[in-house]
Amino acid sequence: MSRFYEMSVVVSEFDKNKRIEIEEAAQAEWEFDEFKEFSGKLHASGKDNLCGGSDAEKEFAKLLAKAIIKANGQPCKVTVRATCLEDLPSVDYSFE
Repeated sequence: MSRFYEMSVVVSEFDKNKRIEIEEAAQAEWEFDEFKEFSGKLHASGKDNLCGGSDAEKEFAKLLAKAIIKANGQPCKVTVRATCLEDLPSVDYSFE
C-alpha cells in the first residue's frame, strides 16, 4: 500500500564539514527539497509516496536517521516528521 507523505528532517549537532555527505545520504532515501541551515541545524522537507504497512513511517525514519548519522561519521541528532497527507496529523521520530 502506498500513501502520499511529506517528510521533514532536522539534523543538529552535525559535523559542518560533512554537510554535503549528509545531504546526499538523505537524498538517497527521499526526494527532499533544498536543505537550509538555520541556527546551526539543517532543515529539509519533501513530498513523495511511502510504501509499506503500519510501521512504514517508523521504519523509514530509522533508515533515514541511520543514513544521516553514518554520513556524519559520528553521532548527531536527527528528527523526522512524517505527515501522511491523506490522514493527518503528523508523527515525529527523534534519534541520536
